[in-house]
Amino acid sequence: MRVFTHEDCDQTGYGFSLKNKVVVLPPAALPEDHLGQLFFCTGGNGANPNPMGRTVFLTSLSTGEPCRFWRSDVVGTLKPELLPEDAKLQLSQMRPSGAADLNTHEPQYSGYSFLEDGRYAAGVWLCSPQEVMDYVEMQKPYQHRVLICNRDDYAVMEVLKGQVIFPTQGEIEAFREGGQEQKGGGMEMQ
Repeated sequence: MRVFTHEDCDQTGYGFSLKNKVVVLPPAALPEDHLGQLFFCTGGNGANPNPMGRTVFLTSLSTGEPCRFWRSDVVGTLKPELLPEDAKLQLSQMRPSGAADLNTHEPQYSGYSFLEDGRYAAGVWLCSPQEVMDYVEMQKPYQHRVLICNRDDYAVMEVLKGQVIFPTQGEIEAFREGGQEQKGGGMEMQ
């Protein structure tokens, strides 16, 4: 198994946010039975730039389990092009931080992330336009293609190689400004 080091990171140190990024932990900081060094940062006071706190909340891209480490344990943020395919598939199954509880909220969208060869894992439920935007932002640096579908299985957003190709940037801005019609609390893009 490959060992990731600071040379595999695009940012190291404390002057940047770790939130919504894949981070590398050194093998010495991990329990002996943990299989990988790659984690997705979901928050914590230690995740902020020049943090006042130390705690970072992470999700393992090997097991999918949430965990907690110190900011000082983090080597840095992994260069997106180095993320292995199995970690990309695990990441694609994560809902955004702060996503609504599916037991009390009705999903309005499905989010799918594809590898370059077309493989993908099952979609994730998203309950609001904000969750859609958060899912796209967390996936687009790492995934070849991201597709968002509404409850009728119509595509409402597509990202290819980190660039939104549908809808247009103008349509997205109009939606953010409230110019797009909303039906039943959902995002309606044409």
